[in-house]
Amino acid sequence: MTQEIFPTILAVIAFSATAPLAQTVTTDSFDVRITIVAECEITSTETLDFGTQGVLGTDVDATATMEVTCTDTTPYDIGLNEGLGAGATTSVRQMTSGGETIAYALFQDAGRVTNWGNAVGADTQPATGTGDAQSFTVFGRVLAQATPAPGTYTDTVTVTVTY
Repeated sequence: MTQEIFPTILAVIAFSATAPLAQTVTTDSFDVRITIVAECEITSTETLDFGTQGVLGTDVDATATMEVTCTDTTPYDIGLNEGLGAGATTSVRQMTSGGETIAYALFQDAGRVTNWGNAVGADTQPATGTGDAQSFTVFGRVLAQATPAPGTYTDTVTVTVTY
């Protein structure tokens, strides 16, 4: 009996190897989607460092950069607040050390003429997003003034992007 089944199995194997099976194929599709909304991010900032100074008999200038990334075609404004120094305004900010202060100002231009504040439409810097990081330079100036006691004077300014 084993001898009769073996040729039958061989025939089935041989037939299946040579005769393709009928295949049915079906297809469909699906959609792919993403929705982009207007958005901005402050992607980097750096310290505005006026260095080591002695007597403040003349103005001391320094610059710092920041990067903002906004979705393409998104209009936005970059504002800088008055900082944390007591009595500071966006026109004259104050670095402090103990009870002493050093006045300084922040500008939008290298000539240090256009104040950089946080009133949208008045003293903020307008721009339009490109989808890539855009670099902006903050032009700082420590004003010539009576020199306070030695120490490290600091302030923290908040950057706000309105879009």
